[in-house]
Amino acid sequence: MSFQLQFFGATEQVTGSLYVVRVDGQTVLLECGLIQGGRTDEKRNRDPFPVPVGEIDAVILSHAHIDHSGRVPLLARRGYEGPVYAQHATHALCQIMLPDSGYLN
Repeated sequence: MSFQLQFFGATEQVTGSLYVVRVDGQTVLLECGLIQGGRTDEKRNRDPFPVPVGEIDAVILSHAHIDHSGRVPLLARRGYEGPVYAQHATHALCQIMLPDSGYLN
């Protein structure tokens, strides 16, 4: 089994959690968080994702906080059509929060 974990968002800051996990040829985003802060920080929300969208096999959200889920609408807008896995309460909260996040993005 091959395994690789890369840390992107929330490095040297608190918001924007995003990790890329690669296991046996599959690429998964763990978290897809919105970067919050000043205008310079928030401009980074529009940067390309660290992995081409077409290479992402799945997204896993640990919880609904916007700094862990807020860029899912942008990911979808950029063409991602794969599954987003989350537990029931996270899913329910994201149905409320992510339309607003999509508007902000």
